[in-house]
Amino acid sequence: MKIVEARTFVTANPPPHAGGRYFIFVKLATDGGVVGYGEAYSSAFGPHLTARMIEDIAERYLIGQDPHDIEAFFRRTYSSGFSQRPDPTLMGCVSALEMACWDIIGKEAGKPVYKLLGGKVHQRLRSYTYLYPATGSAVPDETDNACNVYNDPDLAAEAALACLALGFDAIKFDPAGPYSAFGGHQPRQSDIDLSTRMVAAVREAVGGRADILFGTHGQFTPSGAIRLARALEPYDPLWFEEPVPPDAPEAMAQVARGTRIPIATGERLTTKYEFAQLLSQGAAGIFQPNLGRSGGLLETKKIAAMAEAHHVQIAPHCYCGPIVAAANIQLATTLPNFLILEAIRTFDGFHAQLLKKKITWEDGFVIPSSEPGLGVELDEAVAEANPYEGNKLHLQMTQAPISEK
Repeated sequence: MKIVEARTFVTANPPPHAGGRYFIFVKLATDGGVVGYGEAYSSAFGPHLTARMIEDIAERYLIGQDPHDIEAFFRRTYSSGFSQRPDPTLMGCVSALEMACWDIIGKEAGKPVYKLLGGKVHQRLRSYTYLYPATGSAVPDETDNACNVYNDPDLAAEAALACLALGFDAIKFDPAGPYSAFGGHQPRQSDIDLSTRMVAAVREAVGGRADILFGTHGQFTPSGAIRLARALEPYDPLWFEEPVPPDAPEAMAQVARGTRIPIATGERLTTKYEFAQLLSQGAAGIFQPNLGRSGGLLETKKIAAMAEAHHVQIAPHCYCGPIVAAANIQLATTLPNFLILEAIRTFDGFHAQLLKKKITWEDGFVIPSSEPGLGVELDEAVAEANPYEGNKLHLQMTQAPISEK
């Protein structure tokens, strides 16, 4: 069996943009007619350039190769261009291709990927959702009204109750103020006050019926993060996410020592090497690898195994499309130290339209598919009918210092 073709899709995600403005998919085909799908979670360059990077890597390292040879593919790409170090853009591209290879391997074997990665541990997977506005964009800067679920405690509480009505018992939001290319910084007192009022309102609304997951985007210094964490501790969040930038695990370890809230991090990290630095510092009790960036299924299985040896749990990140979601599900099904899975609402809406058969979500839980491969099939007609024509980045930090706001 050999890979003979690689093709990419840059697909616009229509309003409300839950999971991002667009998704970057890849399709691999073998000489035997088996196809596999992957998706990249990469945001440092424009999506069309990223798609071309995926094609370049496929041309160099996959075309003419056996998709079963995952380890060889990873080592060759990890070392591409005399690099041999974690590179989030490269690994975003590699992750997409690697999960497409696993999709092919599973289909060829006639088994879901989780059967090939250690077998099923979990019959169903607990999931959480972001708080999303009832109308308008899921992008905070593009919402219909100045007051919304991202900055108004009453609206956040109302949205949290709507999530509970759907069946979720864990909800995430990140009201801690803007995150800037010039972070980390000390939170303003107004940011601490708003964060506290938001968490208090949601806790009062949900009581003990749901966990609260408090997100940030690495915007604080260690001391600033600890100040905010201490204000949040009375409301007992399940986690405090990425409180400082991801480039200094020793700084995150300072925060972990300074708060009773578990620290979660990992969406911006890639490969076992970066996650190993977190473990060596004792920087987090919960890892959030995104399989569209972390290095793919096998690499993230290794990350999870290292974490298990340190009693660290795994909560796969998924602010992207349904193919990454499917890969997350396959891996999570195999993990003894799985904690919770990020869902994009209930995987309805455009996420469901992009698949020939939607991800099964019931009463707050994802039910792993028994279909071979990743368990989903991209509907290429839908992907092609919704091309993304722009060049915006998937995520963007504020470009001015917070002191100028």
